[in-house]
Amino acid sequence: MRLFPLVLLLAVTTAFSQKPVPKKTSGNPLFPGWYADPEGVIFNKTWWVYPTYSAPFDEQVHFDAFSSPDLLTWTKHPRILDSSAVKWVRRALWAPAIVEKSGKYYLFFGANDIHHPDREVGGIGVAVADRPEGPFRDYLGKPLVGEIHNGAQPIDQFVFQDKTGQYYLIYGGWGHCNIARLKDDFTGVLPFTDGTTFREITPKGYVEGPLMFVRKGKYYFMWSEGGWTGPNYSVAYAVADSPFGPFERVGKILQQDPAVARGAGHHSVVQVPGTDEWYIFYHRRPLTETDGNHRETCVERMYFDEKGGILPVKLTMEGVPGRRLK
Repeated sequence: MRLFPLVLLLAVTTAFSQKPVPKKTSGNPLFPGWYADPEGVIFNKTWWVYPTYSAPFDEQVHFDAFSSPDLLTWTKHPRILDSSAVKWVRRALWAPAIVEKSGKYYLFFGANDIHHPDREVGGIGVAVADRPEGPFRDYLGKPLVGEIHNGAQPIDQFVFQDKTGQYYLIYGGWGHCNIARLKDDFTGVLPFTDGTTFREITPKGYVEGPLMFVRKGKYYFMWSEGGWTGPNYSVAYAVADSPFGPFERVGKILQQDPAVARGAGHHSVVQVPGTDEWYIFYHRRPLTETDGNHRETCVERMYFDEKGGILPVKLTMEGVPGRRLK
């Protein structure tokens, strides 16, 4: 009988001494909910993800954002922009891209899924805010790009700054990709020296979702291939000495793993400042889901070989280790 209080005391002491095991990897998906086309970025030593709210087009009329100090715990910032703040938008906000410039945050987005610009208003818009979590407001009162140039539907915009500091808009659906020089205040586009405004830089296999970055003096151009609702959705890339190419397709680096998930694509890439450490944010569809809108945002490390080639990315359920920024 005298042993019972001692055993009970030991049990209680052990229970209180077992602290929760800290989360060591991000896990995939990064956060709950159906989200696609994630734009990953670092602002003020904080990780941010700006995805598409993945729903039927008539319901896909707002953006949420997510922030994290370490890639492990995420805070949701709901409705940083919705269609009520952009009078010309009636449906289908998607594929946000964001840039910080001179203390302002510029959110570029596609809207309305236009097919006939002569009869429809829509295309690529811009919103602006004083903070990365918004709230964002319409910047131009009209689309930045609202017409079809070189056969490219005005969707899936990406904003890129080259080695000289010039900002470019890279965009396009329907199997065509354009690049245009942005005005310094993002209110429009500037002509090139030959007088043209939109140059086509479409590589073989391109479908949508363009992205560009510079590493060791080379321009890496990435895009999505296949159908966005199908298992063959994937990411390929090319490398050139200029943002205008020519871009010769190298191959796929992200695609489905039948044991993990389908439809892996429409990504973004983040480099940790001052390092050669790279992350790829992308969406994929769980094996159990058949609805085209049921997509989740995930992250993996992205590596290069000694010649600068991008190594194939392995889809995981673990995600990446926690990473605080200094």
